[in-house]
Amino acid sequence: MLTTYQQFFTKRPTKEIAQDLLGRMLVYDGPKGKVGGWIVETEAYLGVNDTASHAYGGRHTNYSKSLYGNPGDLYIYQIRSHYCVDIVVQDQGEPQGILLRAIEPAINLPLMKQNRSQTGVAISNGPGKLMMALGVQSRAMDGQPMEKSPLKIELDQRRTPKQIAVSPRIGVNLKQKDGKALNRFYVAGNPYVSGMRKRDSDLETHGWR
Repeated sequence: MLTTYQQFFTKRPTKEIAQDLLGRMLVYDGPKGKVGGWIVETEAYLGVNDTASHAYGGRHTNYSKSLYGNPGDLYIYQIRSHYCVDIVVQDQGEPQGILLRAIEPAINLPLMKQNRSQTGVAISNGPGKLMMALGVQSRAMDGQPMEKSPLKIELDQRRTPKQIAVSPRIGVNLKQKDGKALNRFYVAGNPYVSGMRKRDSDLETHGWR
């Protein structure tokens, strides 16, 4: 029988799940205390046929093996010096994932500021920044199911975006087949979305209903 997380992260299109994650609470119950925030930006990666995916062409390495795991598992990887987290979606062996790109801090902001040595939107307006703000700077939780992990999404806590905006993904090769695919989703007007210009930000409601 599928767990609650496994049910949530499979049996529907990955792009639909990526949008459904907006407004959910990402939390990390770490050694310094619990921190977390509302998810405001995600990117969908669609497996072996997606040129931007770590599994494109059926690529399967020891580094990326967690991407082939069960829905709801964590896939934590490193780009240069930055750690990022994907949530594995779809059935085991189908390597699709959703990158969490940005969160709006909501739990223990002082600790998140301390972790980042930053204030304002720079605390968590990018995939590497949000992991640093949470205090996650290793791959120790890679492959863990969220049911058993200190890093998880609280599915029962949610805010509703006024509008979900869609765009191509950030930092992928635009010349590849799927480089300009509309697989990035974000809370329109939320100032913590990566690259959000101040003049486009909703500073009153942050894009929430």
